[in-house]
Amino acid sequence: MERDITAMLRENGFKVTPQRLAIYSALAATKAHPSAEMLFNELQPHYPTMSLATVYKTIEILRELNLVQILNTGEDSFRYDADTSNHPHIRCLACQRVDDVDPVEWGSFYQTVGDSTGYDLRGHQFYFYGVCPACQREGAKNDQ
Repeated sequence: MERDITAMLRENGFKVTPQRLAIYSALAATKAHPSAEMLFNELQPHYPTMSLATVYKTIEILRELNLVQILNTGEDSFRYDADTSNHPHIRCLACQRVDDVDPVEWGSFYQTVGDSTGYDLRGHQFYFYGVCPACQREGAKNDQ
């Protein structure tokens, strides 16, 4: 995978740096859908000269290469996902955790939206909001 990302960066005229490789590796290795700040805090101890601006610039490059998708789940900052397939996400309103939603049959809904609007649909993003199981347990514990 590292060879693939290295080749893609070079083929598209971008410098290959240890920081860029580390940012992509961190995104590809997690299902946590981190924000740029979360990535920075995780990687900065290993790359002390790396700035938050480097994280943002790298994410934009990765998005341009279709290696990452940007999620707007209604928070103050975006979240990022190395899984670029069209899939829904869910965010906990208590702890702000963001998870993938297992595949659901969206075909008829997607078709209905296209038919009712006349749009030639090219993609979609679905976000759900609720309270995760861990926060529900914590809330039940606090109610006792």
